[in-house]
Amino acid sequence: MSGHIPVRLHVNGQAHDLSLDPRVTLLDCLREHLGLTGTKKGCDQGACGACTVLADGERINSCLTPAVQCDGMEIVTIEAMANDELGTRVQDAFLAHDGLQCGYCTSGQICSVVGMLAEHRAGRPSAVTEDLTGAAPLTDVEIRERMAGNLCRCGAYNGIVAAIREVTRT
Repeated sequence: MSGHIPVRLHVNGQAHDLSLDPRVTLLDCLREHLGLTGTKKGCDQGACGACTVLADGERINSCLTPAVQCDGMEIVTIEAMANDELGTRVQDAFLAHDGLQCGYCTSGQICSVVGMLAEHRAGRPSAVTEDLTGAAPLTDVEIRERMAGNLCRCGAYNGIVAAIREVTRT
């Protein structure tokens, strides 16, 4: 096809060789080309976080990311979380603490939690981290700041924070 670019994406442990228009976002590629519909399209402007996935372990808004930019990267979506020990613990904690209501944002929230916990373990500070010389404790304020890129229109924030607290205690 004219104007299409060959792209190799590694999604949830599987390689996919695709030919894509360079304007196709990773979100649309996942949903429309690979049939992975767990990642949701919320605002389509990078403001809500419903489309959050992990790219080489980093949280990204897949609605803003051109799929061709992810050539050769390891992409992890909510579909892979059922086979991931931490992802499963996060999902179980969300259920136990009512960290979801309508569920629309939940896939992005869960992917974001897994990425956020990796960032925290790596010692990356947040905007509210007071002591930049060591690992900041994962207080409720830290959790809320680190998860600020993921919105929940139902207001399940207290349950989300409680779920994250539970996961970090185990």
